[in-house]
Amino acid sequence: MNKSIVKVEHLSHRYSVQWAVSDISFEIPCKGIYGLLGSNGAGKSTVMNILCGVLKQTQGNAFINGINTKENTIEAKKFIGFLPQKPPLYNDLTVEEYLSYTAELRHMPDNEIAAAVGEVLELCAISHFRKRLVKNLSGGYQQRVGIAQAIIHKPQLVVFDEPTNGLDPNQIIEIRELIRGIAKERTVILSTHILSEVQAICDHILMIEQGKLVFSGTVEEFDNYIVPNTIYVSLADAPSVDVLSQVEGITQVEELGGPNFRIHFTDVDLAMDRLVEQSAVNHWKMVEIRLEKSSLDTIFAELSKKK
Repeated sequence: MNKSIVKVEHLSHRYSVQWAVSDISFEIPCKGIYGLLGSNGAGKSTVMNILCGVLKQTQGNAFINGINTKENTIEAKKFIGFLPQKPPLYNDLTVEEYLSYTAELRHMPDNEIAAAVGEVLELCAISHFRKRLVKNLSGGYQQRVGIAQAIIHKPQLVVFDEPTNGLDPNQIIEIRELIRGIAKERTVILSTHILSEVQAICDHILMIEQGKLVFSGTVEEFDNYIVPNTIYVSLADAPSVDVLSQVEGITQVEELGGPNFRIHFTDVDLAMDRLVEQSAVNHWKMVEIRLEKSSLDTIFAELSKKK
């Protein structure tokens, strides 16, 4: 029977008297990009550090490829690549020297290191910087070096903590593409508090808030978590708000400026049908009508109980 690459059972961790993580359970069965989403201080870093063997949990178990991280930390780490939010770089080494050193830290056989370094240099598009000192690279290329060290030993699981933080828009696009390429061969966990980052790159979401797992599912399921409850309508020759409010099925009308309105309803089909009918009868000249989906920010706020 195939083992899940990650399995977490009733995981809890306490710092002094405060519980950072409380009774979290989830499973990651296959390849893909899993977003570990949550606001700052939600418990994401604690979960990541436990998974990567940096921290031993107070209660519960975490398994990497079937290996208990608490009981066999070193063995579990062989299957993990980790890029913290601040890449663990040595500025006075060249890129090639640094990657060779990180390969040695992973106990890779000496006769395999040169080929492994060459492979990640190529994959991360930094071969032309192999002889350059790490400190002389831009932030985007330093991040690429950080990614390279995380995958040099071909781990089955790669964990990234805020991998695009501080990068410019072009660098963000490039790093996202690099991570997508990495995820074709292995499982990726990407920790972030940025909702657009999850939407842009992840297949699945695990959301932690106040130390508890509040959502686990696909990005589409997350996006549709809250049922849409408004209609956007644009009327070139719009009536007054009072007149619109009298249309059957409508409970509230918000003016958005110009010919645009946001409509709240009790029955979406009834409200949309009546709006189209009344527009035709009264010559309101309907330009657009559509159901508004909840934004990721709205869903995030709802799940994290922040009104």
